Amino acid sequence: QVQLVESGGGLVQPGGSLRLSCTASGSVLSIKSMGWYRQAPGKEREWVATSGGSTNYADSVKGRFTISRDNDKNTLYLQMESLKPEDTAVYYCRAAVGLSRVGYWGQGTQVTVSS
Repeated sequence: QVQLVESGGGLVQPGGSLRLSCTASGSVLSIKSMGWYRQAPGKEREWVATSGGSTNYADSVKGRFTISRDNDKNTLYLQMESLKPEDTAVYYCRAAVGLSRVGYWGQGTQVTVSS
């Protein structure tokens, strides 16, 4: 099993920046890929970015968000720039583990973009 703990959320003004972190523990060597998702109030959870063999981004964040991994620290990051009010959501980290890519989720961290 894999445990994921996110951090780094908070309140930021439009145009500001935040960096989210997700630290993995447990069977980290079995992690095949990791990614970020978000869920805004009243909306379904949506994919934001993935780091695996390659990095991929949702169109809504492309050019503003950067996903990266520090394998020595077992940590996934999401650097968010030029934040907009529509980026307000709970951000979740997900790990795909093992050959069957079983998904594990963190508890989420709140990001609020507001003046």
